Amino acid sequence: MDSEALKKYSALHPKPAGLTLQYGTAGFRTKAEQLDHVMFRMGLLAVLRSKAVASTIGVMVTASHNPEEDNGVKLVDPLGEMLHPSWEEYATQLANAEDHELQKIINEICQKAAVNQHKDASVFIGRDTRPSSEKLSQSVIDGISVLGGQYHDYCLVTTPQLHYMVRCQNTRGQYGKATLEGYYEKLSKAFTELIKQSPSSGDHQRHLKIDCANGIGALKLSEMEPYLPKEVLIHLYNDGTKEKLNHLCGADFVKAHQKPPRGLDMKPNERCCSFDGDADRIVYYYMDATGHFHLIDGDKIATLISIFLKELLAKVGQALQMAVIQTAYANGSSTRYLEETLKVPVHCVKTGVKHLHHKAQEFDIGVYFEANGHGTVLFSKAAETQIRQLAKEEKDDEKKEAAKVLENMIDLINQTVGDAISDMLVIEAILALKGLTVQEWDAIYTDLPNRLLKVQVADRRVIDTTDAERRAVTPPGLQEKIDALVRKYKLSRAFVRPSGTEDVVRIYAEADTQENADALAHEVSLAVYHLAGGKGAPPQP
Repeated sequence: MDSEALKKYSALHPKPAGLTLQYGTAGFRTKAEQLDHVMFRMGLLAVLRSKAVASTIGVMVTASHNPEEDNGVKLVDPLGEMLHPSWEEYATQLANAEDHELQKIINEICQKAAVNQHKDASVFIGRDTRPSSEKLSQSVIDGISVLGGQYHDYCLVTTPQLHYMVRCQNTRGQYGKATLEGYYEKLSKAFTELIKQSPSSGDHQRHLKIDCANGIGALKLSEMEPYLPKEVLIHLYNDGTKEKLNHLCGADFVKAHQKPPRGLDMKPNERCCSFDGDADRIVYYYMDATGHFHLIDGDKIATLISIFLKELLAKVGQALQMAVIQTAYANGSSTRYLEETLKVPVHCVKTGVKHLHHKAQEFDIGVYFEANGHGTVLFSKAAETQIRQLAKEEKDDEKKEAAKVLENMIDLINQTVGDAISDMLVIEAILALKGLTVQEWDAIYTDLPNRLLKVQVADRRVIDTTDAERRAVTPPGLQEKIDALVRKYKLSRAFVRPSGTEDVVRIYAEADTQENADALAHEVSLAVYHLAGGKGAPPQP
């Protein structure tokens, strides 16, 4: 390693005094002007990680659903998954090191992680449409180059597309071609095959309005449009030509405010969906004849996919084990429907995509979605091999057809990470094949009314949880108090958990009516305020 070059380049990307950042589930995220040194150093880290695992590593420059002024960066591991937790530590150390300590910290990482400095390194880079992203990705390139790494810059891509490229590269093309064209071809071919089987349900079924959050999703969907079959008519709104990224639009806005995004005119019973800023989340919604807004979130998407896969598995007659993975935020009605009506096992894990993804890997088929619309389906190697073999060799026609549909689903789903484009095509294919309208999908079960609140506390660490964050262990007496409050209401539950990023405690409550859910959430917030060191004035109803 050329320490003079490192010194010289590091001086071009100095660390602002007194700034400390933490690498979390979303990587690093903050105001764009504070990130130059972090980008340079993540270029360095990507090279070290690549040498350590002798594979291509991805670096994505994005802050997803955050405001346009923010930016961020996350690393992508060899199979398109999130960075290994032990390396999150190294990322945090490297980002917070003083300029003169860089060399020392790099040497320490190499020692701890057994990095072979003589190995080649290869890094894929992508970025979103933020004004700051191009310059910041150049800083990443500086970091890669100083340590002699090779790189390929994909420029503007969705986050899931970069994850996909990394996996294609490291599976030597087994997962697909590591090009945008390869991505569009693989997904559109599988989608076209699926749509062929659908009972013709008239032209009106095929229109879909998409709010692209004024982000990268609009660019990539318009690139993909020529690949899609003529029956599908997608109409893009908030395409980034007029308004700011994520401003009053996008999946996160729609989910949080339970109302349509700005810039999309909804007519009764039209199917609409929203992507988030980097196109890794999706939610659907529609307005009924009375003008009432209906949100279809990640829980209902997971349920639709599970119903469809379960029917296909019954047809192919294979004993493949399927499960749905949720967090404590999943609506109680969805859990009840999956377990009691559909008879599919449901597992609850801690909040955060990495926990869901990890648990989903334990099954032949693992379906996971967060309520916010981030999710995908994982197929085990054995299940995939079995399904592809049946699609090729099965003598029984019905079984063979079902296996072919499953095979196309495997190709349509981006198994690396939640992908709004891929998830949208999966949903559109299932609705077409089952002949379902958006209202019929919504009516599968009715969400229990719920309320999310947060309470400011002096120190969020006073709250410790267990049972996938559904029960509080500390402070003493809090859980008993919550249990007593929950007993007052029908079909109710509530839980509290410390925020991962700020000194607030998040509260979730659901009950048989909105009034009761609101009352329960408020009473729980008072209990947190009094028992966990609330700051400022007590919560008001």
